[in-house]
Amino acid sequence: MNYIDTHCHIYMDRFDGDRDDVIQRAIDNGVERMICIGVDLPSSEKCLNIADKYPHVFATAGIHPHEAKDAPPRYLHELEAFYQHPKVVAVGEIGLDFHYNFSDEKEQTTVYHEQLELAKSVDLPTVVHCRESDDEILNGIIESKNGYGVIHCFASTLAFSQQILKTGFHLSFTGLITFVNALEDVVKETPLDRMMLETDSPYLAPIPHRGKRNEPLNVKEVATKVAQLKDMSVDDVVKKTTHTADLFFKKLT
Repeated sequence: MNYIDTHCHIYMDRFDGDRDDVIQRAIDNGVERMICIGVDLPSSEKCLNIADKYPHVFATAGIHPHEAKDAPPRYLHELEAFYQHPKVVAVGEIGLDFHYNFSDEKEQTTVYHEQLELAKSVDLPTVVHCRESDDEILNGIIESKNGYGVIHCFASTLAFSQQILKTGFHLSFTGLITFVNALEDVVKETPLDRMMLETDSPYLAPIPHRGKRNEPLNVKEVATKVAQLKDMSVDDVVKKTTHTADLFFKKLT
């Protein structure tokens, strides 16, 4: 089967000792493509370097809400240069995180809105982080008139998922769905043509790997749980969510 891990952070130093093995293990088990997600300018460059080295890896470039406070004055110009590369497939990870507030809420909001606008200008999708900021995330999407994106690691309510889908955005699910029962109805109600699968490696390892470093191989566990919840075959879930990802990430070839 042709799985895609649409969101992983395999540039992180937790993979420095065995990155080749992690990527090869995924490929050997049918995870044919992985998208390495940047969270600031240095990590976006690392993602691009990994994508250049490994044919099965693609990259994004963006400023995560945690890093908004450190965004340099010309960060939009620097990001724009990344998007010229054929393997940089999205603007992200962007968004809002009012749980940790590592950056001031005003700073986060400014950088989030600026990147929504940037994504429109470069005609790429956004990969959006949303934590305890549902209303503000939705308002940004509506105000920017940018409905071309995905809420990654969706972890909110069924009502919010339906509001997000109405904007044109997609939802992406992680190993959380293997142990957070409140997400089961969201998965059941989200059409496969609006759904993608991810690991968010090295975080959020699914059952039966909880507590360990997560890796792209484990996207298979996410697919298995979706299939169980939707009473479908894993093969159908993988085919349809992979097709969704291919249509969504236009440069993912």
